[in-house]
Amino acid sequence: MTFNRIGVLGAGAWGTALAYTAQAAGRDVLIWSREGEVADALSSGKGNPVFLPEVDLPAIPATSDLAALKDVDAILAVVPAQFARSVFTQLNGLIPDDMPFALCAKGVEHGSLKLMAEVLSETRPQAPVAVLSGPSFAKDVAAGLPTAVTLACEDEALGHRWMESIGRPEFRPYYSPDLIGAEIGGAVKNVLAIACGAVEGLQLGKSAHAALISRGFAEMVRLGTAMGAQAETLAGLCGLGDLVLTCSSPQSRNMSFGKALGEGKSPSEILASRKAVTEGVATAPGVVSLAKSYGIEMPICEAVADILAEKLTLKEAMASLIERPFTSEQTG
Repeated sequence: MTFNRIGVLGAGAWGTALAYTAQAAGRDVLIWSREGEVADALSSGKGNPVFLPEVDLPAIPATSDLAALKDVDAILAVVPAQFARSVFTQLNGLIPDDMPFALCAKGVEHGSLKLMAEVLSETRPQAPVAVLSGPSFAKDVAAGLPTAVTLACEDEALGHRWMESIGRPEFRPYYSPDLIGAEIGGAVKNVLAIACGAVEGLQLGKSAHAALISRGFAEMVRLGTAMGAQAETLAGLCGLGDLVLTCSSPQSRNMSFGKALGEGKSPSEILASRKAVTEGVATAPGVVSLAKSYGIEMPICEAVADILAEKLTLKEAMASLIERPFTSEQTG
């Protein structure tokens, strides 16, 4: 049995793309946007000129009233990680307490160092949870190009219900029971993409780029397995797959941010020129703090966090990485 009425919480690029694919899969969709003009444009068939320009979309019913989601069967939550707690709390009393959520934002909450499933359990403890993550650019999904993702859920029946509800030939969800793996893969790859972008901006070559992806993946696996994730999950779509995509194309907001850093722009300059959230910027200090709490070394992520906090220049951070002592590939 599918969820016939799906609410989408957040009308950024990814939320819009997911609303499109759920509608294309035959579901009745209602997307919530904080920006009234975006809701109006989506409803009238003008697409999303703010967050997903130059993509033609059919009309998608949209609203800027959270209470309008009360009649949906389930929610795809796509609000940025640092705003999730606030929005989830605002929904209390507006929608049923046991409405299922699929979490689609990637990050670690500032201060609490909570993953999104933990934030949901604290704000909406009766809500069944799933996590959707994987190598998926919003523009590709909205254009109907082939995409495969991980749908993680501890309740296998619920996971398959989500898969049947939003999956279609061009958008293939694969089931996993590993929520932590799906979340850690999605959060860490955004930080690593900033580093890969900086390598590109500095024109350090493809060899350095490949090395950084490989060593970054090792960092992801170390943190994920320490937190209880399965190494097999991190080697799949929501880990290695998403890492390769996000670290290999300037279409990624995180990689393009890093590229701009490598070209000499400051973090504040880059952020001031953007409308959409660059999740890796907000996530980097949280990932580093999590790693320290587990006694895990993540030198690439630490370097990114130090650059963003302006503790190190990009040149100093690169020197700190390449001058590290020689060590074993399995442990270093």
